[in-house]
Amino acid sequence: MKKNFEFLPVKIIASAIALPNLKVTSEQIDKKLNKSIGYCYKRSGIEYRYHADLQIQQSDLAAQAIANALNCHQIAPDSVDLLISASAIPVQALPYTASHILQASCLPQGIATLDINVSCVSFLAALNIAASLLNSNTYRRIVIVSADLASRGLDWQDEESSFIFGDGAACVVVEKGDGQSGIISYLLETYTDGINYCEIRAGGTRCNFHTGLENDDLLFHMQGKPLFKMASAIVEPFIERLLALADMSINDIATVIPHQASHLSLEHMRKRLNLSEETIINIYRYRGNQVAASIPSALHEAIITERFKADLPVMLIGTAAGLTLGGMILLP
Repeated sequence: MKKNFEFLPVKIIASAIALPNLKVTSEQIDKKLNKSIGYCYKRSGIEYRYHADLQIQQSDLAAQAIANALNCHQIAPDSVDLLISASAIPVQALPYTASHILQASCLPQGIATLDINVSCVSFLAALNIAASLLNSNTYRRIVIVSADLASRGLDWQDEESSFIFGDGAACVVVEKGDGQSGIISYLLETYTDGINYCEIRAGGTRCNFHTGLENDDLLFHMQGKPLFKMASAIVEPFIERLLALADMSINDIATVIPHQASHLSLEHMRKRLNLSEETIINIYRYRGNQVAASIPSALHEAIITERFKADLPVMLIGTAAGLTLGGMILLP
């Protein structure tokens, strides 16, 4: 592939996460579903994840992640001029999620807000768009936050999906920077042969009280085996195209930050790309799949464990409902 992606300056100046207080172990799920101890862990690969109780709002969790990022790095809320919600599941159909997050947050009223939703790779699309806006001098400092409460849509009769999800939020604050940090390559592709492999049918104009609505239309549905098969077949060529855009090989990448989809997908990627366990960020065992919050949560983990360093390229990569693939090579 001919290199045609121009370096896009952007600097991450702060990051943080927020987790609900309810820590749910795999043993607790075993008891909930009347399974033998170890059943859930064997199938999910998760020791524990976090679920929000019914009093916690998605917007509150997002607001906490924003406050954590600003407070830890002593950033004034009124220095932010755009808030982007990069979440997969909306607070409600209307108004859009970013407005709810602004209402709950410490950010000033009157700033610009918008939603970007590409399911589990929403953060990657948001970071690329934020970088473009910063380089057009439309905004000077942008907060991107991903927050999802996957537990609200679980079908506990479906072991395949109900075992793997956790709730959470993650936030980054970005500026244009000095031109040394930025996006080396970015790629987003969608293959609609897999459009039904991950879905919540209700919540929009397709399934509602007028068009017809069943109770399980409100719940998450996943066809895990065909999804894994399709994603496995297309992700490696996708990564090759992403690397080619950057004129790099996988050996040039210091850290790989994947969507925390499942323990099988993470191990498959690690083996097929011949990555060391230190190179790939894996927080799945203690968070589960946090939907759109997974990638920025793993990015925060890379930052705090000093695996996100200047001049060392980082790859962010993931699959999403659609079926969509998103990838970015970033210079910290």
